[in-house]
Amino acid sequence: MKLMIINGPNLNLLGKREPEVYGSTTFETYFETLQQKFPQAELEYFQSNIEGELIGKIQEVGFSFDGIILNAAAYTHTSVGIGDAVKAITTPVVEVHISNTHKREEYRHVSYISPGAKGVILGFGLQSYDLAIQSFLG
Repeated sequence: MKLMIINGPNLNLLGKREPEVYGSTTFETYFETLQQKFPQAELEYFQSNIEGELIGKIQEVGFSFDGIILNAAAYTHTSVGIGDAVKAITTPVVEVHISNTHKREEYRHVSYISPGAKGVILGFGLQSYDLAIQSFLG
């Protein structure tokens, strides 16, 4: 099973950025853990702070991969373009968030990704990615 993890803006700062919210582990380190934990899945990873690059990656893999795990970060709440890209592809998308966005600022309660997503996982820290992978593996 071929799965793409796509992370949006500021997630390249995991391990440094607001550790009380996001923890102290970098995503690159956690990605290695995911690869070891799920050897039956072919995992790939992409991160960008640029909205158009995220849309481009979604379109690039959205017809050939078995699943996309998308943490669009702040773009979740602002990007109609990313939401439309998710709706335009055939590969199922699971929306992931490290924090429980519903316990945070009110503007984070709205997602432009959710209407096109297979499912949404939030609030379990980096383990949200584990749960998303498990949802594809059955």
